Amino acid sequence: MAIDRGTLTYLAGICGNIISFGLFLSPLPTLIRICKQKAVHAFKPDPYLATTLNCIMWLFYGLPLVTKDNLLVITINSVGLLMELGYVTIFFIYSPWAKRRRITYVLIFEVVFAAIVVFVTLFFFHSLKDRAMIVGTVCIVFNVIMYTSPLTVMKMVIKTKSVKYMPFTLSLANFVNGCIWSLYAILKRDTYVLIPNALGTLSGVVQLVMYAVYYKTTNWDEDDEEDTPQEVQLSNKA
Repeated sequence: MAIDRGTLTYLAGICGNIISFGLFLSPLPTLIRICKQKAVHAFKPDPYLATTLNCIMWLFYGLPLVTKDNLLVITINSVGLLMELGYVTIFFIYSPWAKRRRITYVLIFEVVFAAIVVFVTLFFFHSLKDRAMIVGTVCIVFNVIMYTSPLTVMKMVIKTKSVKYMPFTLSLANFVNGCIWSLYAILKRDTYVLIPNALGTLSGVVQLVMYAVYYKTTNWDEDDEEDTPQEVQLSNKA
């Protein structure tokens, strides 16, 4: 029996939700370490703050006020937003006051920015097509910025000829996640979902190719996690 387009879209969205949820869980080892040691040390909240705003924008994009039939975009970004806020809260609790102030300022900026986007979209654009264009473009810009994060890891891989700090499972998950959401976007004919996820798929392919190239030259016995640049560790987990 043939499966109709709507069913395929729904199944792709469900798979995308599951994989994305797994990716949202990936920073847990870092957060557990912070809680146990009751200190953030050199860890930075930047990726989690960035992902928080990203989830807010995609959540708004999925609402019926902006696009139709995007429940699965709403569900995963609602869950992601709650998780990222939890991660940021942990950073806030165990950070010194200077970092707490910075976290507070960034969160205030994100709330104000999101409020401005919502206000402009709802009050100055009255068709779903125009609203989807405005919010979708903002989402694409944020996703492109976030996809620059793995470049730090890739640069280190090429420099050290080691994939120790670029876990295969995370790279594979990012690749599959990009493929699934790209399929979802194609089935829904949603360009704004397709563009960032196509870029994510490409990023995943590059990481997997680099893993294959540099796997044999990696010194797995070397224990230098404490000396690893912090942004590299966070790129692997965020």
